[in-house]
Amino acid sequence: MDLQKFFPYRVSRLAEAVSLATAQVYAKRFKLTRDEWRVVAALADAGEVKTAQILESSTLDKMRVSRAVARLERDGLVARSPDPDDGRGHRVRLLPAGAALYGKVVPMVQAREEFLLAALDPEERAVLDRAMAKVRERAEQLVRQG
Repeated sequence: MDLQKFFPYRVSRLAEAVSLATAQVYAKRFKLTRDEWRVVAALADAGEVKTAQILESSTLDKMRVSRAVARLERDGLVARSPDPDDGRGHRVRLLPAGAALYGKVVPMVQAREEFLLAALDPEERAVLDRAMAKVRERAEQLVRQG
């Protein structure tokens, strides 16, 4: 097998390159890690949520979410409170400083996204979107099947 042609490897390399290109915005300018940014973005979309919901929307594991939330809480960007429905769980929400930070970062990461996608014409973008959805659906099917 040629690793350079192996589809999962190629997708992983692409995801890492895109992620690093985008992470430059919030890492250099705002001193956020990728994990912290994913938590901030998840909270901006959802409001106050259980930690478990951040896990689902961010693709991060429990430990990474916990560490990111702790750092964001320390920096006054999020607030964490006990979950009244789960004695061991927490609810997390963005504080005004976190929402302001999110508002500053979003246009910058969207500009990066647009730069990346500008290499494709509208038809290619549509094909890429459909192809990604189909491959993801198949991957999820395999995960369900075990």
